Amino acid sequence: MAREAREGGRNREREREPGDEFVDKLVTINRVAKVVKGGRRFAFAALVVVGDQKGRVGYGAGKAREVPEAIRKATERAKKTMIRVPMKEGRTLHHDIRGTFGAGDVVIRSAPAGTGIIAGGPLRAVFETLGIGDVVAKSLGSRNPHNMVKAAFAALGSVTSPRLVASRRGKKVADLYGSAAKEAVVEVNDV
Repeated sequence: MAREAREGGRNREREREPGDEFVDKLVTINRVAKVVKGGRRFAFAALVVVGDQKGRVGYGAGKAREVPEAIRKATERAKKTMIRVPMKEGRTLHHDIRGTFGAGDVVIRSAPAGTGIIAGGPLRAVFETLGIGDVVAKSLGSRNPHNMVKAAFAALGSVTSPRLVASRRGKKVADLYGSAAKEAVVEVNDV
């Protein structure tokens, strides 16, 4: 099962329960062995991404002697560490971002409608659970799923919306775009 999760490139999505509003995706499972006097003891480490597909997402890692228990622990941790990401038109990001964590380095760019999710492996799981429909992402650093996911969350934590920036500056959203944007609006209205 660990090989399927890592090499197959497919993320396992759990069936939704009636009262559960979250979607969780299994990013990777790693089997680790501890050598003891009687032989080897195996344990499993799972990385899970959880989101509501409406702008909230979180990740968690869990370790246990059995796979289902590791997944359950990771899911619980992911629900506790959820963040809210502002989205443009409910389908993409407001601006391009870059995030790093350790050796992991990711670039995430907003995309026009109809582009879809152009991202691989762990990043795709993050965007699908987040609810972003149009995004382009590239991993420039480590291919380790843990570092990629943490770098993506570092980047997503820095996303700001025009409304948030305007309120921080004490202005209106229209004031942020300057006179060039106002002239373009005037020209469109004149036609």
